Amino acid sequence: MQYPQPESLASMKIKPYLKQLRRLSQVVCLLIFLFLFRQTDYSGSDIIPYAVNILFRLDPLVLATVTLAKKTFVTLLWPSFIIIGLTVLLGRVFCSWICPLGTMIDLSGRFIKPVTNRIRLSWLKYVVLMVVLVSAGFGVQILGFADPFSLLVRGMVFSIDPMINYLVSLFFDSIYISGPAWLSGMTEPVYDVFKIFLLPYKQSFFFLSFVSFFLLVSIFILEFFGKRFWCRNLCPLGGLLALMSRISFFKRIPVKACRHCDLCETRCRMKAFDKDRCFMGEECTLCMDCLEFCPEAITTFRFAPGKSKPPVDINRRQLMAAGIAGLALPVLCRTSAVSKTTDDALIRPPGALDEKDFLATCVRCGECMKVCINTALQPVFLEKGIEAIFTPKLVPRLGYCEFNCTLCSQVCPTGALEKMEKKQKHAFVMGNAWFDKNRCLVYAQKKSCIVCEEHCPTHDKAIKFNEINTMDQSGNSVLLKQPYVVAALCIGCGICEYICPVQGSAGIRVAGKGDNEKSGPGYAL
Repeated sequence: MQYPQPESLASMKIKPYLKQLRRLSQVVCLLIFLFLFRQTDYSGSDIIPYAVNILFRLDPLVLATVTLAKKTFVTLLWPSFIIIGLTVLLGRVFCSWICPLGTMIDLSGRFIKPVTNRIRLSWLKYVVLMVVLVSAGFGVQILGFADPFSLLVRGMVFSIDPMINYLVSLFFDSIYISGPAWLSGMTEPVYDVFKIFLLPYKQSFFFLSFVSFFLLVSIFILEFFGKRFWCRNLCPLGGLLALMSRISFFKRIPVKACRHCDLCETRCRMKAFDKDRCFMGEECTLCMDCLEFCPEAITTFRFAPGKSKPPVDINRRQLMAAGIAGLALPVLCRTSAVSKTTDDALIRPPGALDEKDFLATCVRCGECMKVCINTALQPVFLEKGIEAIFTPKLVPRLGYCEFNCTLCSQVCPTGALEKMEKKQKHAFVMGNAWFDKNRCLVYAQKKSCIVCEEHCPTHDKAIKFNEINTMDQSGNSVLLKQPYVVAALCIGCGICEYICPVQGSAGIRVAGKGDNEKSGPGYAL
């Protein structure tokens, strides 16, 4: 076998810098991601000046699933064509040069050493991709369980960010409370810097924080079974980019590993060589590591004419099984008993599309929940089945929707929450309040209370009173202002339920706008 001649000295000098350039690109993209993540927060203004949701808008998998589920193109997602064009031109360069999760996985490799590196399940990412796409085509969006950016951002929003804020604040608070005055004076400026550049606006608490933390951390735990295990075997975005990269003419030369050397095969983090030692271009992420491995200095990357390529690493049975699973999920969701429950309809954030379109368009990223000033938005679990899990809902007893805030609609990357001006937000109906006569102090205990009406933010108060003469619990005659809700004026912001002084379940509660069952002797509208 003849081997290519070593390249020119100038070319050999350039090669080591390609890997350094890749590392620089990774660091820059990771810093941009972290900066935008921190900017997805309340800063005293109702305007977010940065495109904090750009990561999801660059994701071709988000484009594909949202388009399939909604049956229309969402113009907000046009930046994903940049990544599509880059992949068609150069290959899977996104995975090793841009992806922040990929960069974090590479960093974790400095601490996590694989116990084995022989597991090859590269076909599995195509199965996951097929399940996600087919389910989306039938109206069920399961992207939140598989998309790397949904897993990363949601895990950071629900668990990592609150944990960091809690631990850092606990450390500085303990110094301020128990430490000497001189130490407290020294640490106060440091804490101020942390508050400006590192810590969120407030301490947040979220449902499903444990679940989100486990899903994110499991990606890094998989590194014990091989370098970039998630990227090689499970990532559906990686599978989609791999299929696109098969069109690219930019490739590694030579396309077959040398017989006298196995460094490329054994040290490639993506296992981009098949059992016949042939290079699989769709598995390569252009990390440029192999430029250093090659003792003959013959390995290079360049544009070359297209030749016949080996088939994708998935057989017909696996493909059919993936398609059947993708079809079964929507059917199971539609036939589940949960879908027939008569619980209160969910209170969706302001600007939410109709429920069907909302579920099809929401990518479960958690950014709207992160930016909510009062932590009123919380993730749904199984209240409405698997198709609604991780989508946002308003929980008024934990917080309320600020009347003049439109931040959640600004950060939504797919338009599941339509962007609104304040005037539109003031008129958007999220739900309707109703009085529980068995809980309200005025109705149940004949006590005077006007807290809910005082805090109602609508310009024409949605809560009004009827003055009545009645007997209190001691038998004395009292004049009470008996509250009731004017349904046409209520927007369902939840501040009345949040502020209600009744312990436990509030005397006034908010139901989603799809719930029309709050009537009868126990209720007061």
